[in-house]
Amino acid sequence: MFGKRAQDNTEATHFRTGRVTTINGQFFFSTRENTLEGPFVSRTDAERETQVYVKRMQRSNAIKASQTL
Repeated sequence: MFGKRAQDNTEATHFRTGRVTTINGQFFFSTRENTLEGPFVSRTDAERETQVYVKRMQRSNAIKASQTL
């Protein structure tokens, strides 16, 4: 996907990859900020928490943006 994210200075190609990985039988998801979140008991839990994380980050970014106005 070629495009520009809000925090990017220039357009670039971004590849979507699976965010959920398994380590020693536990599930984790990786973030754009290069963190590994978890552990979770199941893949379903990790995928659900991925969505929760994304929404939390979007809210945080919206609050930061509104404070700079």
